[in-house]
Amino acid sequence: MTKIRVWLVIFIVGLVASGVTAFPLEHEVRWLHHLLDGSPAPQGLVDWIARVDRGITETNDRYPFIMYGTDWLAFAHLVIAVAFWGPLRDPVRNIWVIEWGMIACLGIVPLALFAGPVRDIPFWWSLIDMSFGVFGIIPLLVVRRMIKRLAASDAADRTAPEKPLQVIHGAG
Repeated sequence: MTKIRVWLVIFIVGLVASGVTAFPLEHEVRWLHHLLDGSPAPQGLVDWIARVDRGITETNDRYPFIMYGTDWLAFAHLVIAVAFWGPLRDPVRNIWVIEWGMIACLGIVPLALFAGPVRDIPFWWSLIDMSFGVFGIIPLLVVRRMIKRLAASDAADRTAPEKPLQVIHGAG
């Protein structure tokens, strides 16, 4: 049970980190742009981050309400993290949340493959986006396997015949 909780906490922390870092997106991208500019990073990456920085800054300056979408993205990550509280408390009863999370991780791949080209995202960046689903599903697969074992063990314990009560006769 402890291993299940450790894996779930790692997954939850990842979701919370993804959510919280979506709020200050403009500042983070600006910082990343300054960090990469003049660095030995591949020029394609530097150019892409510069373009993203310019796009976020210009959009936020002219149309700040558009950034509200990233606020909702952040909120969604935090809400999804809360959903994993159920398996943290009772993994066997809430295994469906793990399976739902696995489906969500798988769904990242077709979304990135479809939306990436539509939104003019470089394919290599779509691969980075897809990696969140690929790497996200790993702890969930591990947790699901451990929960299945735990459920089987619990079921075996419930169906095992009770040992007869031994009466100890003593002198007395």
